[in-house]
Amino acid sequence: MDKKINAMYFSATGTTQKIVLAIANKIAQNDGKTVNNIDFTLPEARKAMVSFTAEDLVVFGVPVIAGRVPNLLLKFLDTIAGNGALAVCVVVYGNRNYDDAAIELKGILELKGFKVIAGGAFIGEHSFSKILAQNRPDEKDMAIANDFADQIYKKLTSSDSNKPINVPGNQPLGNYYMPKSANGDPIDIRKVTPKTNTDVCIDCKLCAHVCPLGSIDEEDVTKLNGICMKCGACIKKCPTEAKYFDDPGFLEHKQDIEVKFASRREPELFLT
Repeated sequence: MDKKINAMYFSATGTTQKIVLAIANKIAQNDGKTVNNIDFTLPEARKAMVSFTAEDLVVFGVPVIAGRVPNLLLKFLDTIAGNGALAVCVVVYGNRNYDDAAIELKGILELKGFKVIAGGAFIGEHSFSKILAQNRPDEKDMAIANDFADQIYKKLTSSDSNKPINVPGNQPLGNYYMPKSANGDPIDIRKVTPKTNTDVCIDCKLCAHVCPLGSIDEEDVTKLNGICMKCGACIKKCPTEAKYFDDPGFLEHKQDIEVKFASRREPELFLT
C-alpha cells in the first residue's frame, strides 16, 4: 500500500488519542511503516494550516460533546485541506450516545477534500465522570480497534479501497444534546466553569498547560480567561484533585447519566 499513515486527533483526556493511535499504528505495522502524529489538542497546534495529498491516509479522531463534533473545533477543522487523501473518521463518546457526531465528522472531512473509507464510534471514560465508562477504552476496546485496523488495511489493499461508507445519523444534523432535570426542564451547562480547592492546589500550573482552549490563567489558576468546553482535562489530570465542578445542574446531569447509561456499550464500526 503506497500511502503515508497519519494519526490526527483532539484528545483532552487521552481517550481519543489512544484509539486513533492504536488504529493508525496497526495499519502502519501491517505495511511496515511509521505513523505521522498530529495532535491538535492544544491551542498552539491549531494555529498552523494542515494539508494532505492523495498519497496520505489519515486516521482522524475527535471526542463527542453534546452528541456532535465539538463546535469549538469547527473553525480549525475548516482550515484542513484533504486534497484527495483517504480518511478514517473516529468519534469517541462517554457511553451515552454519539448521536450525529460520526455523520457530522464524515461530512466535514468530505467537504474538506477527504475520501472517507472507514469510520468508528468508540467509547472512552466520560469527561464528566470517573465511573461512567470507567477506564475505557479498555483491553476489549483496544482489541476491537486493532481488528478494525486489520479490516481497514484489507480494504485498502483491495479493489474497494476508495469505496465510500454509510454512517448512521441525521441529515440535516440534529440539535446538540441538552440535558434535562428530573422535572424535564432543560439544564444549560454551557457557562458552567470548574472551581479550584485552594486548600489542596499546589499551583503546579498543569491545569493551565493542559486546557485545550488556553482558558485557565497561568498566573492565577483559579481564574478562567475564556470558554470552558467541559472536556475534563484540568480535573482528571490534576495531581491533587483540586479542580471540580459544583454547579447544581451540572451535578444533577452527571448523576443522571451515570445511572441511566451505566450499561456497557460497544464500539460500532463502519466499513461499507
